[in-house]
Amino acid sequence: QMQLVESGGGLVQAGGSLRLSCVASGRTFTNYAMGWFRQAPGKEREFVAAISFHGSSRQYDDSVKGRFTISRDNAKNTVYLQMNSLKPEDTAVYYCSSSMTGWAPRDFSSWGQGTQVTVSS
Repeated sequence: QMQLVESGGGLVQAGGSLRLSCVASGRTFTNYAMGWFRQAPGKEREFVAAISFHGSSRQYDDSVKGRFTISRDNAKNTVYLQMNSLKPEDTAVYYCSSSMTGWAPRDFSSWGQGTQVTVSS
């Protein structure tokens, strides 16, 4: 199983930016599609973005399209989530995830420990 360690969360004002990082280890990174999910207090975990095995394709939830960008550096076994124009409703714990079977949201089942993102108004 892939081990995932997220970092980069924090407190930011609305309109600001953060970049999350997730370092993967334990398996061949390019055998995995990678994704980001988030969970706000009292809500279910939801899909944010995903990137295909070699990074040629990406998909985003409608709520973050045009503001967030997912990318991966296969040489560093790292996936990133660049978050711009942050809104208070983006406040959540953000989780990195991996999948060997595909990159649709339903394919992801392995999670990191999460990193907190708080956006103040």
